[in-house]
Amino acid sequence: MPRPNTAKPAATPRRAPSPRKGMRLHKMWLPDTNSPEFIEEARRACLAINNSQHAKEDQDFVDSISILPYLPEFRD
Repeated sequence: MPRPNTAKPAATPRRAPSPRKGMRLHKMWLPDTNSPEFIEEARRACLAINNSQHAKEDQDFVDSISILPYLPEFRD
């Protein structure tokens, strides 16, 4: 006699509506921003950028495209 299927359904009820809304599940690996290796590399990259002969121009560009001044919590 065949055993009953006791496996969990592929999608949980929380995720079930998403495919009907034109969404699909996407999983990816993200860097662990708390790891010592990440912190060390971020510091190395920031120092290299800050010591570049183009540092001021680079920072001016980043500031020009930044959304932070438009967010209420960052306004003076």
